[in-house]
Amino acid sequence: MSEKHEKMAGIVPAERREFLRKAGLGLAAVSAASLTAGCASGGLTAAETKARVVVVGGGWGGTSIARALLEEKAGIAVTMIEANPRFMSCPLSAHYIAGYQVEADYQFGYERLERLGVRRIAGRVDDIDRGGKAVVLSDGRRVPYDFLVLSPGIEYMEETVAGYAEARAIAPVGFRAFEQAAVKKQFDDFLARGGEFVVTVPKPPYRCPPAPHERAMLMAELIQKRKVKGKVFVLDANAAPVPAAIAPPIMQAYRERYRDVLEYVPLAELEGIDPGKRVMKTSVGDFDFTAANPVLPMRAPALIRKAGLGQRWAAIKLPSFQSTVDENVYVIGDAAGVPLPKSGHLAFETGVRVAAQIAMRVRAQTIAQPSGTIALPSAICWGFVSHAEAFAINVTAEMEAGKPPALKFKVDQRGNPVAARGASEWADGLWNAMLG
Repeated sequence: MSEKHEKMAGIVPAERREFLRKAGLGLAAVSAASLTAGCASGGLTAAETKARVVVVGGGWGGTSIARALLEEKAGIAVTMIEANPRFMSCPLSAHYIAGYQVEADYQFGYERLERLGVRRIAGRVDDIDRGGKAVVLSDGRRVPYDFLVLSPGIEYMEETVAGYAEARAIAPVGFRAFEQAAVKKQFDDFLARGGEFVVTVPKPPYRCPPAPHERAMLMAELIQKRKVKGKVFVLDANAAPVPAAIAPPIMQAYRERYRDVLEYVPLAELEGIDPGKRVMKTSVGDFDFTAANPVLPMRAPALIRKAGLGQRWAAIKLPSFQSTVDENVYVIGDAAGVPLPKSGHLAFETGVRVAAQIAMRVRAQTIAQPSGTIALPSAICWGFVSHAEAFAINVTAEMEAGKPPALKFKVDQRGNPVAARGASEWADGLWNAMLG
């Protein structure tokens, strides 16, 4: 990523970033001045437009690429299609679920993007006519494109858990925007009466690997503080928290901080739910629950399969993030079938990179074929072990052309307040870069 794009993204230059990483501070919040300079409100005239880019999804990936495309100043008309009226951040939302912050702290409007020139359509994409280069909305409207960027997030594989359809109301997943309120209600009700609160963890890949554990720990912290007669059960389909690099700080907190109010059960894959008896059926036995937050296996939304772009995940090429079957379609964020963490930061950084690629194609510039060692988008995230302490996670990835990526993890071994402050700065910086 160029220095220009680092500044635009709210990311400090590489040497400063490395210093912050070593200090455990992560990314600092930055001014949005560089984002707004030179962006004309009201979009482009027909004569100025060189290409139409349609972005499906207004989450971390969609908002980042929409804004980055405008910054490229390549005569690109940007249309973003999103059903929700506002952006809500899933990263850090465990604080809202556990009652430490309010939902509004994680919500932001799209007005800034619209003023800068993004045309926003409130709706859902039902199909993609790749031959006719248009997306088809659920109301029948067609939106033409020259380049299409898909950032649709994830859907839950509900069919893998027997009885889940009947249990959905009392066992919400809450891993998509605006669904966290249902999980919070379950937890609030639990705090009032106690009992057993069950959190399940699926086998990877799933969105934000530390998130189920983070929720469990913040819940356990409040159970301790309020002296609730209850306990959190973490039923993990894996032998230990995954990826392995994040296991030490999580298990340290489980064993030392929360041993009296939290029980961790490995190799407990969720197989079914009996909503009437309130029983979770797993590979190692049944568990009663008073309230529950089962994190189900995940996949790309059905749109990906319907459009012939992949099966469980979209099939893409690295490092371009282009579809393997359509060079004018890019897939970024959690729907992309790449061996990289499914995280908000990676979606953000990928959006910036893909915007630069599209701009080069619009300008008819030659894009060099990748060779040698290629640096892929990084993932910087955080896992909170309490509302005031977190561990930082830095993931870098490199690949040789034609070979799978090699990932390197740098993870704090314990939760600490410095990392917690860094997480707040990181979030403020990126939210501002996308929507401020």
